[in-house]
Amino acid sequence: MTDPTPNAVLPDLALPATDGTHVNLADLRGRKLVLYFYPRDNTPGCTTETRDFGALHADFAAAGCAVFGISRDSLKSHENFKTRLGLPFELLSDTDEAACESFGVIKLKKMYGKQVRGIERSTFVFAADGKLARAWRGVKVPGHAAEVLAFVRTL
Repeated sequence: MTDPTPNAVLPDLALPATDGTHVNLADLRGRKLVLYFYPRDNTPGCTTETRDFGALHADFAAAGCAVFGISRDSLKSHENFKTRLGLPFELLSDTDEAACESFGVIKLKKMYGKQVRGIERSTFVFAADGKLARAWRGVKVPGHAAEVLAFVRTL
């Protein structure tokens, strides 16, 4: 599914979640779904983005939509991040980068003048039929979660 196109189907990938289970993305077909990829737990932009999705969680749920955050951080890091922010949804750990590769979110970035591989902040919305409805790449955090919610409500 690298660089998913409209109507791409939700991939069959299982990732460990902060509730102690493994979430198989393909099993989530049948309801609307938001997957947002973020670079790293406990960094300013990622914290703000995750808080924003958390603050709107009840609205996403009312729209029949599940929300999951995904990064390459360990499950332990995710659990601490989730607890610190009091998140009402699960974070998925992608330490082997299977989901990142599938969604084409690993990019070369500059950090302190050096090129590093990292996650390009990206969000994907899937309709209840499991098909990609919309993708955002190179996301700017302010207002993003609200924009995603507005789109979900149109599905």
